[in-house]
Amino acid sequence: MTHRPDDAARARFLAINLFRLSGVFIVMFGFLIMMERFGWVQGDKAKIMGAIIATVGMFQTIIVPRILLRAWRTPPSE
Repeated sequence: MTHRPDDAARARFLAINLFRLSGVFIVMFGFLIMMERFGWVQGDKAKIMGAIIATVGMFQTIIVPRILLRAWRTPPSE
């Protein structure tokens, strides 16, 4: 089976968008924790834990795709 450059680009595109999408879900989960929607964490602990999880989700949504784009960038041909 031969690998086309198109296949690698599709796989990278899918990976980047899955990181973005999962980051959005993590942010939503963090906000639900901050709103105390779960019985296993309440009060100030919920606010702190939700803020930490939402921050991790924002990092995964914004920063991780940029890191992957930089790592997978095609080097300029000279």
